[in-house]
Amino acid sequence: MRLNQVTVPCVEYEKSVAFYKTLGLIQIVDSPPRYARFECPADGWDEPATFSLHHVEGWPGADDPLVYFEVDDLDAEYERLVAAGLSFISPPVDQSWKWREAYLRDPAGNRICLYQAGEMRRFPPWRIGPSAHEK
Repeated sequence: MRLNQVTVPCVEYEKSVAFYKTLGLIQIVDSPPRYARFECPADGWDEPATFSLHHVEGWPGADDPLVYFEVDDLDAEYERLVAAGLSFISPPVDQSWKWREAYLRDPAGNRICLYQAGEMRRFPPWRIGPSAHEK
């Protein structure tokens, strides 16, 4: 089984599309004002994950579900995005679960986490099953 995509609500199509392009997603479907689809940069993965926006009326924004995008250098990405005009809820912080995370909201109010985890994403010391060395 593979995760195909995640779809989040958007209220202002153009603003949301611009936001996700600024994050670095590659737009592959443009059906304004109802639907947009993006590919995540592959970075050596076999198939890139996809991410979609679907227009809804009256969406107030929400803390959940929370969408996570992993980046290789969170501090550099944070600086790039702040320079591009994006506002963050919190700057990069080291977490007790060994991830480094920064939070922001998209134009529709969906909470987004940019994080850097490396091997800890799939193989933390408390993992149930094979260790990183047995993968």
